[in-house]
Amino acid sequence: MSDDPPAWFTDALAAPVIVGEVDVDGVPIRYRSWGEPGDGAGIVLVHGGAAHARWWDHVAPLLTQGRRRVLALDLAGHGDSGATDEYGLPSWAAQVMAVAEHGGAGDLPVVIGHSMGGWVALAAALAHGERLTGSIVIDSPIRDRSPEEQAARRRMAFGPARTYPDRDSALAHFRLVPEQPGNLPFVHAHIAEQSIRETDDGWRWKFDRRMFAGMGLTPGQLGVAACRVALFRAQYGLMPADMGEMIVDRLGRVAPLVEIPGAGHHMMVDQPLALVTGLRAMLADWEHSTPMTVGSRAGDTGRDGPDRVRAGRTDCD
Repeated sequence: MSDDPPAWFTDALAAPVIVGEVDVDGVPIRYRSWGEPGDGAGIVLVHGGAAHARWWDHVAPLLTQGRRRVLALDLAGHGDSGATDEYGLPSWAAQVMAVAEHGGAGDLPVVIGHSMGGWVALAAALAHGERLTGSIVIDSPIRDRSPEEQAARRRMAFGPARTYPDRDSALAHFRLVPEQPGNLPFVHAHIAEQSIRETDDGWRWKFDRRMFAGMGLTPGQLGVAACRVALFRAQYGLMPADMGEMIVDRLGRVAPLVEIPGAGHHMMVDQPLALVTGLRAMLADWEHSTPMTVGSRAGDTGRDGPDRVRAGRTDCD
């Protein structure tokens, strides 16, 4: 069996990409874009805490079908964007909206966020929902502190900033938080290689540790958004099924809850094609269906409980 990456992955990395930058409140925000602006809603992809736009390199090109513009940004304090003295969901949500406009995502884009980026996607939906088609939240547990901050507080990861003498030493210390089995090695390696930068002193990680301080999203901060919202949870991720149903309830019981079987928290690393399939299906549905209103659900059978989708079928409790 060949150890070479499959064609779908190498083709995705070879897809034409344009790097752009927009200033948001004095902070330079870097982003990447694929595809041409079309008639459909564009997409803005939002990474998790301590991650960056390059986590989406192998996913974004697979979402451009139908002449769809896809953007992936580095939030302030991450990747190649600038740092700031204070970080928060409102400012990150504003950066998402600025990138959507500057990058040509159209009048009503879709925001898709993973982990802490899912909080940003929800914040954008709650604050700017009238300017969005929808928001898709990928395995984002609703907690008073992000998974990354919890790991830092437990001294499991994200300790004091370190400088490594060479590239290989830095790469040897890369790991996912939380760790998970079944990662595709070619995806894992690509993300690791894009997570470090060379400085005058050596090699360092591409995020600002100050952004962990006091970051959280609690149930009381949720509410009904002025756009569609969908939740994706990983079977072995951080969002338990009952938490997903709680979030659905807080959002007005109009958000579908989709489970990706066999996936860990970092779906784009262990189940990227299943994730893409789920996202494509959700986007296609949103293009050809009427948005639900609070108090009603598509496929409502008159029974209690949110609609739940798993492995291509819908189970209505």
